[in-house]
Amino acid sequence: MSSYPATYYSATRVASSSAYESLQQNLQADVCIVGGGLAGLTTAWELLKRNKSVIVIEANKVSWGASGRNGGFCLNGWAEGLGAIEKRSGFEDAKKLFAMSVEGVEIVRENIEQNNLPDCNIVKGKLSVVRYEAADQMQRYRDRMAQHFNYEYEYLDTAAVRQKLNTPIYKQALRDSTGFHFHPLNYALGLADLIRAKGGRIFEDSAMQSFTRNPQAGATGRYTVKTAQGSVQCDDVVLCCGGYGGSQFGKLRRSFLPIATYVVLTEKLGSRLQDFIRTTDAVGDDRRSSDYYRVVEGDRILWGGRITTKNEQDETRLAAILRKDMCDVFAGLKDVKIEKAWSGLMGYSRHKMPHIAKVEDGVWACSSFGGHGMNTTAIGGRVVAEAVSGESDRIRLFKPYGLTWNGGIFGPLAAESVYYYLRLMDYFQEGRYKGAHR
Repeated sequence: MSSYPATYYSATRVASSSAYESLQQNLQADVCIVGGGLAGLTTAWELLKRNKSVIVIEANKVSWGASGRNGGFCLNGWAEGLGAIEKRSGFEDAKKLFAMSVEGVEIVRENIEQNNLPDCNIVKGKLSVVRYEAADQMQRYRDRMAQHFNYEYEYLDTAAVRQKLNTPIYKQALRDSTGFHFHPLNYALGLADLIRAKGGRIFEDSAMQSFTRNPQAGATGRYTVKTAQGSVQCDDVVLCCGGYGGSQFGKLRRSFLPIATYVVLTEKLGSRLQDFIRTTDAVGDDRRSSDYYRVVEGDRILWGGRITTKNEQDETRLAAILRKDMCDVFAGLKDVKIEKAWSGLMGYSRHKMPHIAKVEDGVWACSSFGGHGMNTTAIGGRVVAEAVSGESDRIRLFKPYGLTWNGGIFGPLAAESVYYYLRLMDYFQEGRYKGAHR
């Protein structure tokens, strides 16, 4: 039996969380969902509300991968920037995609609040900070988002930022009062309980080995999804693999790269925290390889960062890497104890948008959320459920973002090269500001 990796979230998951048996029989359902992360769970929940019978199979445990070990930020937007989306999709469709990303935030909030999901620990607010002078740029962005996208940000000047974050690194910020941070694993476990209560079935330790189209004569569904000890016959298959998906996912697996990010949790800081952080807002900067962090349990810092193809597992090395990043911002934390450190893989597409698509007749993708998955898995699951049920064609908005080849064996090398290039661009951007203000 698989177990959760040692993270802050697994250590604080709800005590009443359910365990699910493995699939050891041949079953039937309208839809088989492959992957028990937030994309798969949300798709299942949305399909059940549309009166579809659903079976979810998960290779490990519910939200074992990126869904259960991330930064816990639930915010508007996609992994791809809004400007790039406008260029590819056009202004009107970009507005619709942005509105859908906001809808994703509300889906998560409503699922928690309307169903009283335990220990999800929602805290509103997120500060997007910059490490160079950008006052005019940020205010123009704030105004454009309000005028054209009907979304409000609060602008904070340098003095206001330093009231909240005691560091000379940050210059200005935009505050998002709609977004929030929370406990993603407890949310996933609560959502899984809702699915089971509504008649959906979830099987853990049940990796898909293959899915094949059934012959027309005598078939009880269009597809058979096989695991080591069982199978599901169904009319529709939804592939919700993340960075841990294997070759059995076919053309979908050839369309994303597994990219790692790192997270650490500090010791309890007590009143010392106020020397550095004086806000309950989550914080993230705008660099290509950004820091992101938030306060949990009142006086611990949960800090994440780095985007790399190297899935570092050595906790001592992980702690050292992120301690350095933390001390670059808050120099006084150089002696802080790191109590937990972990990494995880995310699925990234080359175009940085998720794969939300009809792959072929009866086969759907809801995958590759690229480090911005808390809201986008939610709206992705709803959009796919709408498409499977024939309720809407909103899935068409993702047609410009198809299953683009990931580069094969050269993909990870290319991704790592891009990562270092982007870090270099961050360095030069900050360097220009420092040089101008000497």
